Amino acid sequence: MKKLVMLTLFVCTILSCGTSKTVIQSKKVIKGYWTLNNISYSEAGTFNVTLLNDAPTECFEGSTWRFIPNNNTGIYTINNGNCVIGDRNFVFTIQEVDEETGLYNFLLKPTDSKNKSADNVGFRLNLTQLSDTNMQWEQTVLLEGKPFNIYMNFIKNNE
Repeated sequence: MKKLVMLTLFVCTILSCGTSKTVIQSKKVIKGYWTLNNISYSEAGTFNVTLLNDAPTECFEGSTWRFIPNNNTGIYTINNGNCVIGDRNFVFTIQEVDEETGLYNFLLKPTDSKNKSADNVGFRLNLTQLSDTNMQWEQTVLLEGKPFNIYMNFIKNNE
């Protein structure tokens, strides 16, 4: 009887730590190549925004992204000739926030080619839309003490 109780507790522990089906499905959808085609803001106006401690938003528009969910890594490539072009590596995690709404936290940490972070700084974004063809991230920052949202809209590329 004691072994049965221990086995039951072990199985319950393993099952409670597993990744939800929603997150697993999201990783399948996000896998592949995407283009960051548009960046917009919650407020009207012109803003000097640097994304991911890397480059201005103008540099990110048109960038290509590859997500490899089996090891939670990826690469984005800045293509704009007016910017420092090239590949940037990152690791990412999708964390479910609310199973009923399907909203997620998306954590992204820039790394080197060996997936090591120089400063251990990551970015928390909301994954507000994810389909087979479109994805949207939302990042909330403070502007003059008030919440300011940055919307990053992606289109999935045909591989």
